[in-house]
Amino acid sequence: MFDILVYLYETYYRPDACPEPAALARKLSAVGFDDVEISEAIVWLTDLTEMAGAEPSAAFSSSGTRFYVEQEVDALGTAAIGFIQFLESAKVLSPVQREIVVERALALEESPVGLGRLKIIVLMLLWSQGKEPDALMFDDLFGSDDEQAPRLLH
Repeated sequence: MFDILVYLYETYYRPDACPEPAALARKLSAVGFDDVEISEAIVWLTDLTEMAGAEPSAAFSSSGTRFYVEQEVDALGTAAIGFIQFLESAKVLSPVQREIVVERALALEESPVGLGRLKIIVLMLLWSQGKEPDALMFDDLFGSDDEQAPRLLH
């Protein structure tokens, strides 16, 4: 599924340039992607688009500290949580965007979510909202995924 998401990010500069789900499925199939993965990617992306376009509630506009419950810690892993906190402190993600990233990562039913996959989730969220990370942040999001070296927050 993540190969498809990266393909979409690289192929369609803006989300509105992306075809409707039925046409997109045909194009992805013609390129050679597996039908099951295409279906999973389209459902995941549709859910992301719905969440990213929803009006944020007042509860999400908080500037307080986000505590992760045990289920989230188990599913995300410490590297992913550290990276999310880094992106939020760097003002790349708002609290609303953070919650969308967490929800989309939990929707993967994969534990723990790898840092490389989390970066793709962040890129897809920003892409779906028509936002681009600055050049340095883009390099960090598309850079190497050395999961052995955890990010140090200063």
